[in-house]
Amino acid sequence: MAKIGFIGVGNMGGPMVVNLLGAGHEVAAFDMVEDALAKVAEGGATAVGSAAEAASGADVVVTMLPAGEHTRDVYTGAGKVMESAEKGALLIDSSTIDVATARDMHAEAETAGFDFLDAPVSGGVGGAEAGTLTFMCGGSETAFERAKPFLEAMGKNIFLAGGPGNGQAAKMCNNMMLAIQMIAVSEGFKLADAAGLDRQKLYDIASTATSSCWALNTYCPVPGPVPTSPANNDYKAGFTAAMMLKDLKLSQDAAGAFDVSTAFGAKAAEYYQRYCDGGDAGKDFSGIINMIREDG
Repeated sequence: MAKIGFIGVGNMGGPMVVNLLGAGHEVAAFDMVEDALAKVAEGGATAVGSAAEAASGADVVVTMLPAGEHTRDVYTGAGKVMESAEKGALLIDSSTIDVATARDMHAEAETAGFDFLDAPVSGGVGGAEAGTLTFMCGGSETAFERAKPFLEAMGKNIFLAGGPGNGQAAKMCNNMMLAIQMIAVSEGFKLADAAGLDRQKLYDIASTATSSCWALNTYCPVPGPVPTSPANNDYKAGFTAAMMLKDLKLSQDAAGAFDVSTAFGAKAAEYYQRYCDGGDAGKDFSGIINMIREDG
């Protein structure tokens, strides 16, 4: 079993730590939020006082951080992970960040003598808790093969998307498509309501027809058809609207950098910006149906 340093043990990182512990690994954890750190310590992780301390002596370092600037700071800035980790350690960043920063971190890691993998996830808090996350990885075959046993302790679907930064590229494309689909599903139910079509009937038909998709089948935005969807729990977040907006902004920044038009992605970003600005940033992203209904 391995010694793992885990940095960022919040809503996603905390359950991921629990699954690593369940697989028999030793985990030293660090987070700026004391309550989050205390929670994983209760589950068997060793709470430490800094990112550098978490990385020291670790065979593997896993990070789950809010944004690219935090990843850069933890690895090569004040966090001093690349200074503190043993040479040859495996570094896995499961944060969702911009492609450019991910590629910079790969280059920094290679220079410093580390295998690095950008490995953002999909599946939300529920997937993190159940150990069924999808990992979208970018990096070398060597780093990927080293990482697989650890990723398999936390996830169900593990993909190598290509070279450095391609895990982040896959994540931003996936979430842009998901955001667009959720808006489309919401508009479909809005139209069904106006036409007097029963919501359950629409779901039963659409979920087996050509509009079938994850946003409908698993995260149906109206109460009733999918009992486990956030719509049946007052839109308590599995994946917040704020996080979806963050990912949409990453997609639009990338579209600009690569000179690609993503018109529906841009419109989805506008919708989620408006939804968050209306005070619902902490609600599940599927709750955008409520704003769409109010639009008339």
